[in-house]
Amino acid sequence: MSVIVELCIQPSEFELGRVLDLDWGTRVELETLVPLGEDAVPFFLVYDCDRDPEALSASMETHPSVQRVSVVDVFRDRVRFALEWDLGEDVLFHGLAAAGARLFSARGAFNEWRLEIHFPTHRALSSFRTTCEEADVSLDIERVCSADEASAGPWDELTDVQRETLLIAVDEGYYDIPRRCTTVELADKLGVSDQAVTERLRRAIVSLVTATLVTAEG
Repeated sequence: MSVIVELCIQPSEFELGRVLDLDWGTRVELETLVPLGEDAVPFFLVYDCDRDPEALSASMETHPSVQRVSVVDVFRDRVRFALEWDLGEDVLFHGLAAAGARLFSARGAFNEWRLEIHFPTHRALSSFRTTCEEADVSLDIERVCSADEASAGPWDELTDVQRETLLIAVDEGYYDIPRRCTTVELADKLGVSDQAVTERLRRAIVSLVTATLVTAEG
């Protein structure tokens, strides 16, 4: 049975944490990680960044394992970057690869990273922990559960269309104050009418509230 693990790790314990120093932002969120041979190309968001994005890119490129940093998108409260870097001898990521694990999410804030990882078996998880222990990489495992237990969540109440519409609306700034886009602009992006967008968002919010707040109150 596959398992989902939630763990905390200090930035100094792995290479990506050392590269993404939080001195220049309050929170970092890894979006995707695409392995390319010995390289890995993640897209990540830096929230509440108070430095010029281009200057920040240049600063990160001085790290010995970084090949290139590119600014992808600049939003009101966050900046999206693409990072090309060399995994080198990073124990964490090589250990995950050897265990056949997949990184679901990674968020860094206040001198700590929180990772959500899928392991194919309990034995794979045990092997990964042994690898880290032998290399003196400290992990704080907060939760281990089966994939079935972890998969159930309020987002399961959303249809694929509702989930896509809601994510795009948030990403485009529909819920920002002031709003950075309208339902008409969202409709153009999705190829539907603005009335359809409004209805998708309404149903999505009703489903999320019903699955979380209403259920919790009940």
